Amino acid sequence: MLNRRAFLLKSSVAGGLLLAGSFPFSSFAARPRKLTILHTNDVHSRLEPFPPDDRRYGGQGGVASRAALINAIRKEEEHVLLLDAGDMLQGTSYFNLYHGEPEIKAMSMMGYDAATMGNHDFDAGLGGFANLLPHATFPILTANYSFAGTALEGKTLPYTVLKKGDIKVGLFGLGVKLKGLVSEESYGKTQYLSPMQVARTVSHRLKKSEKCDIVICLSHLGYEYDSLKISDLILARETEYIDVIIGGHTHTFLDEPTIVKNKNGNDVVINQVGWGGVRLGRLDFYFDSKKGTKLSSAHSVIIGKQTSVG
Repeated sequence: MLNRRAFLLKSSVAGGLLLAGSFPFSSFAARPRKLTILHTNDVHSRLEPFPPDDRRYGGQGGVASRAALINAIRKEEEHVLLLDAGDMLQGTSYFNLYHGEPEIKAMSMMGYDAATMGNHDFDAGLGGFANLLPHATFPILTANYSFAGTALEGKTLPYTVLKKGDIKVGLFGLGVKLKGLVSEESYGKTQYLSPMQVARTVSHRLKKSEKCDIVICLSHLGYEYDSLKISDLILARETEYIDVIIGGHTHTFLDEPTIVKNKNGNDVVINQVGWGGVRLGRLDFYFDSKKGTKLSSAHSVIIGKQTSVG
């Protein structure tokens, strides 16, 4: 009798919870998971907005407005990733006077998750860039530069794996060939490795060995060229396991991402947001165990005016 009463009591409680909509049966169904990727590139030491009388970008940009926008998005979204595709330095008197320290400190305060190096990030020399890294709370990812025997040896990473909730994110960085862009004195004994071969090796490791849900390349190779020089478009087409390329170097303003099929026939999302910190890129992805990864929306937000385009 007691067992029957206990059973009836448990049944009535469960029934009440189910009718009230609070019984956790819904947790048994796989829900799509969301990741918001925010990104910049080629900011070039623009800590302040462009002057109001600037012909093209008057009043746009500045780290204060960017930080406010990032914080607002973080309050709305649970899983946010903040990335930069290189050329953080060089271009204003801030760099001339302080050699990159305020730029890196500002990025750390904004909570960047990772960045790669652009050619202008070598302008203070290898030792100069190494001196900035104690101010960085985020890793510098450089998979196709070998810094063996230099001041940067062991101070950058080829790739990293981050967790946003239960979403596993693989990140790696690729840089442009330095010869002809950077003085030999500035890059010293840095060895440039084939970005295509490195990308294939590292992305395979991230997808297959590390089991990442999404593989993101921070590229300072450039969006597109008239020649056969390796670009983001070529990289996307000729690799198998990259899902997203956050680009830089060519200062390309994309109002919406470019979607390219890779060698496996899967989509690769390529995005770049110009230069000078005047825009913040945003990509929202959903992860569904049955349908895979899907880009649900993309925006390019003008910093300062905060007007969404794309």
